[in-house]
Formats: sequence, structure tokens, C-alpha cells
Amino acid sequence: MLTRKSKYGLKALLLLAEEVDRGPVLISELAERQKLPKKFLEAILLELKRAGLLHSKKGKGGGYVLGRKPTEITVGQVIRVLEGPLALTPCVSQTAYRRCDECLDERACGVRLAMKEVRDATAEILDNTTLAGLNARVARSDATPQESRRATRPESPRAARSRGKKPLAI
Repeated sequence: MLTRKSKYGLKALLLLAEEVDRGPVLISELAERQKLPKKFLEAILLELKRAGLLHSKKGKGGGYVLGRKPTEITVGQVIRVLEGPLALTPCVSQTAYRRCDECLDERACGVRLAMKEVRDATAEILDNTTLAGLNARVARSDATPQESRRATRPESPRAARSRGKKPLAI
């Protein structure tokens, strides 16, 4: 399961990828725009900075910027920095391999074979999904203007009352 740490880190990086030409973005702005807890986000961004995925600038006009182009940062890299290996068991990890104590024969272990397939499929997707690619997919899925999407959904009774209208009976 993806932890909040990785989810928040990815959300912040995706916003920085959108704003790549704007220059540094303050933590407070990232936190506010993504509705993330500022203190937790600070710790996450510091880890990403240590790994070289971010750079920071102090002082006036300061904030965080991506350490590389959005096309060069993958979701897999981010998750590995913030969580560690993608593998569900240490015996199939490529970055933190450790033999399982209870395993008699790794080559004949059904659990290991299944977990290796999961690791390979997960790595294939995450290591080929870049920040730029994700933002492009979001932009394509968001191509329908907000107003036309709202027009296709009936207004909730609460929203209608708050605007002084009688709700539609559905």
C-alpha cells in the first residue's frame, strides 16, 4: 500500500513539475495548494532533496525546484527514496536483497516466484511513469471544462439550499 509519505511526495513533485518554468515554489504554497500538512511535507521534501530529486534555494525568491527534468524523474525513483524497495519480500528485492530465514530452496519457493512477478510488473510500470507523463495524462483526462462536468451532474440538495434554491426531487 502506498503510504501518505509517498503520496504527498508525489503530489508535491507533480506540482513542481507543472510549475517547472516558474522557478522555486515555497513549501507553504505546495502544502496549501495540495492540502498537505506543512511540517510533514517539509520532512518529505528534505529526503527528496538529499536524494537529488529536488534542489532548494534560500532567501527571497527561494523555495523548491526539481533536481532534474520532469521527464527524467520516475514514480519508481520517488517511492524507492521515500519507502525503500518496491519488492514485497526481501528475497526478490533488487536494491535490498536478503535471503528469507525460513526458505530452504529459493529456486523452488512458490511465494518467491509470485513475489518476483509482482515486483517485476510493479517496477515496469513505476519505472516507466515519469512526472511529465503523469501530468500529461491528468491534463488529457481534465480536458473537459469544469463547468460542463458540473452541468451533467444534478446539484446536491445541500448545495441547492445553500444557494437559496429548492432542490430537485430525484
